Amino acid sequence: MAGTFTQMYVQVVFAVKRRENLLLRPWREEVFKYMSGIITAKNHKSIIVNGVEDHVHVFVGLKPNMALSDLIRDVKNNSSKFINEKKWLPGKFSWQEGYSAFTYSHNAVQNVYQYILNQEEHHRNNKFREEYLELLREFAVDFKEEYLFEWYDREGK
Repeated sequence: MAGTFTQMYVQVVFAVKRRENLLLRPWREEVFKYMSGIITAKNHKSIIVNGVEDHVHVFVGLKPNMALSDLIRDVKNNSSKFINEKKWLPGKFSWQEGYSAFTYSHNAVQNVYQYILNQEEHHRNNKFREEYLELLREFAVDFKEEYLFEWYDREGK
């Protein structure tokens, strides 16, 4: 009997609502571990979850048993609930709507892993908006500025 064999690597990027700097260092790692656990519980391979105060990079070995949009919906919903139940913030935590996803070959896994691992160092010199637009352009993603994350801020509005 024939089986189904897949190998799909996807980097997903999404932001905190209003791009606020709410993912604070004292508990950020716990949130990323929790997100990784959600991915694993859904039978995908969590390669790395990391980010900075205002956005997250999730790198996953995706199985065809679930749509990526459903996985990311579950990761965002459950991690928001987790953060709010911990009461780490005085107000309600939420993720912005939407995300971007980029696929990679097996040969790129180590480079993508290192890039995501070093997000704090990377963002000492590069703003999220620049990083995000660079990824969209590098992967030739058609986009309209008005449908990107709400930048609200210090980076363009």
